[in-house]
Amino acid sequence: MAKDFSFDVVSDFNAAEMLNAIDQAQRELAQRYDFKGTSAAVDFADGKSGLDLAGDSKNQLDAIVDVIQGKLLKRGVPLTVLDLSKDPVQGGKEMRWNIPFKKGLDQDKAKQITKYVREIAPKSKSQIQGDTVRVSSTSKDDLQSVMAGLRAKDFDFPLDFVNLR
Repeated sequence: MAKDFSFDVVSDFNAAEMLNAIDQAQRELAQRYDFKGTSAAVDFADGKSGLDLAGDSKNQLDAIVDVIQGKLLKRGVPLTVLDLSKDPVQGGKEMRWNIPFKKGLDQDKAKQITKYVREIAPKSKSQIQGDTVRVSSTSKDDLQSVMAGLRAKDFDFPLDFVNLR
């Protein structure tokens, strides 16, 4: 009896770990001597869809991003979740930087994943289903090797695996 096993690939991150990492970064900004007396701050944007950073200069904003990235790494949140493509905006004496989160798979990203799955595991089947990619195989070992291969591949968006059956 050949039963198919499957899992879904989504572009998501652990929201609780993100909340904890940002909370730790806020505490570190309040404690660090080089940020005392400045406008350095980090907070969630509307609806927790990104981060709002404030600082006195571009260098200070870069230092804040470094603190945030360190906290995210310690918590196991991929750094690709931060979309750093937008530039900071000067507003009066301080600079502001809105950094949105990357979340969700569009068609191009899903096609990248399915193409890569076909390359590393020809026996596995991959299907695009909306904003997820379902990978199925008759062997759990094949699925585990696909997961390991996807983790090792450097995509420019975060990946998560759900619904392992």
